[in-house]
Amino acid sequence: MSRVRSVLREVWPRLAAIAILVAIWQLVYQSGFFDKVVLPSPLQVWRALGHDLGNGVIWRNTESSIVRLLIGFTVSVAAGTVFGLLEVASSFFERSFGSLVVGLQSLPSIAWLPLAVLWFGLSEQAVLFVVIIGSFPAVALATMNSVRQVPPLLQRAGRTMGASGWRLYRHVVLPAAIPGYVGGMQQGWAFAWRSLMAGELIIASANGLGGLLTRSQQNLETPTVIAVMAVIVIIGMFVDLAVFGTLDNRIRSRRGLLVHQG
Repeated sequence: MSRVRSVLREVWPRLAAIAILVAIWQLVYQSGFFDKVVLPSPLQVWRALGHDLGNGVIWRNTESSIVRLLIGFTVSVAAGTVFGLLEVASSFFERSFGSLVVGLQSLPSIAWLPLAVLWFGLSEQAVLFVVIIGSFPAVALATMNSVRQVPPLLQRAGRTMGASGWRLYRHVVLPAAIPGYVGGMQQGWAFAWRSLMAGELIIASANGLGGLLTRSQQNLETPTVIAVMAVIVIIGMFVDLAVFGTLDNRIRSRRGLLVHQG
């Protein structure tokens, strides 16, 4: 029962926010401020969503987007983690490449699309490249910062107890860096998801939610456009709550940082 209350406590504020937005949307629709072709009612969008779920269009395109995301995000996590650890281990590496990574993070991922198209054409590889380059800097910086922000007192305590070299990192530094690292992965996931949508929007021939958005816009299927946007938002909320929210709660619970409310 306590688990159910905990889930409800997390979910109901989000549902309340969605209900408020839908109510505002309905009021704007009824006001006639926008042409009904460009702003359909919530009911029309709901029907379009049900239709596209029923005929499998949204399911197929969601599957394509998720597969791309998993491939690109896995590569960026692996590369970003190694890169961040190299920055910690080598001052030369940090001085030579550290500021470059910061600069890459400030560059919008969509800015890479023209170059990706020149290199790979309007292809799957172009989309994956944008996903990887969009999330890699966030993971690399999070890895470096989370390791560096481990309190020196913990490292001294580990040395006092006989840990040194790899054992010190294995049992003291890396476990202490996990919360910051998970936070960086959460940010990297958000960058990867946005980069993926940007890539699919431009390369509309690719299957995926972004491509479905572009094709629906070209066909003036506004209800479908908004329905797909809603699916993209729901996926983002679900991953944040079910994956990273669960990880964060477990980490804080194991460290005694989770406040249990009665």
